Amino acid sequence: MYRIGQGFDLHRLVEGRALILGGVKIEHTKGLLGHSDADVLIHAIIDSLLGSLCLGDIGQHFPDTDLKYKDANSVELLKKVLELIEEKGYEIVNIDSTIQAQEPKLMPYIITIRENLAKKMNLDINQISIKAKTYEKQDSIGKGEAIAVYCNTLLKLK
Repeated sequence: MYRIGQGFDLHRLVEGRALILGGVKIEHTKGLLGHSDADVLIHAIIDSLLGSLCLGDIGQHFPDTDLKYKDANSVELLKKVLELIEEKGYEIVNIDSTIQAQEPKLMPYIITIRENLAKKMNLDINQISIKAKTYEKQDSIGKGEAIAVYCNTLLKLK
């Protein structure tokens, strides 16, 4: 049996925060605003994984009203979700995500992010696709005010 999940997240870019994508620090003058480390890529992956098994969304499992998740490392949140997937008897077939950001240019980081996620998720790098697209200077993403990610995940019953 197969299950498909879709995830989405968006965070504003602000001064004074580190930019973390897929658990990798990206050199940039701004970072993403959020209760945790605001890793928009991992948040979208988490939502796609949870959605694939009808387990709700990231806010239900890690609410921004709970102080224990203040400045949380999103990789650690992802690990908890992976445990839920394992408990349900499923495994990840593949993850396909698209990062939408006008800046910074992400192409130099894509392989590093894929390698990091593969290692943290105990997957082969070929199971994780990450693409980066600009918004052609349109809306808040195109003006460099935010970054968004869409993600799809395919799971299969072990």
